[in-house]
Amino acid sequence: MKVRNLGLGVGIVALALSITAGASTTDQGINRIEKKVGHELNMLPYANVFDYMTFSVDTSGTVTLNGKVTNPVLKSDAASVVKRVEGVERVNNNIQVLPVSFFDDGLRRRLYRSIYGYAPLQRCGLGVNKPIRIIVQNGHVTLMGVVDSEFDKNVAGMRANSVSGAFSVENELTVAKG
Repeated sequence: MKVRNLGLGVGIVALALSITAGASTTDQGINRIEKKVGHELNMLPYANVFDYMTFSVDTSGTVTLNGKVTNPVLKSDAASVVKRVEGVERVNNNIQVLPVSFFDDGLRRRLYRSIYGYAPLQRCGLGVNKPIRIIVQNGHVTLMGVVDSEFDKNVAGMRANSVSGAFSVENELTVAKG
């Protein structure tokens, strides 16, 4: 939480500047923690395109993990690597482990082939961290992540809607600015 003070007079302006300088040091610390936590979560070996994790850091050094994962080990590993980051005082692990389902597993595979196997979206499949995350829970599909253009977002949504067996599809992809 950032506090901004506006004051009239030299003494109040000096006080406001010292408070702002203290706040920016805290902001720098939070930014450093955010970068390190993001890096640690990206390096988890069991994370894949069917998992989606987010986090937030508050000024007291508490990291809150959110998201949905297919592997219960990933939930505990995420919390343990975040706890080891310098500056993290506490971890709230709100990551949900998706239920085991052969139906959902088959649907995940079909969705992956439909989205990442489609020529205009194949460039999204390059690299380790795929930008389109496919979350399947009890036959309901949610696409999450960040894509380069509105075209990519719309095509991914149409491809997911064309896969048989999906009860519903929510396209929560966001388009990167610039």
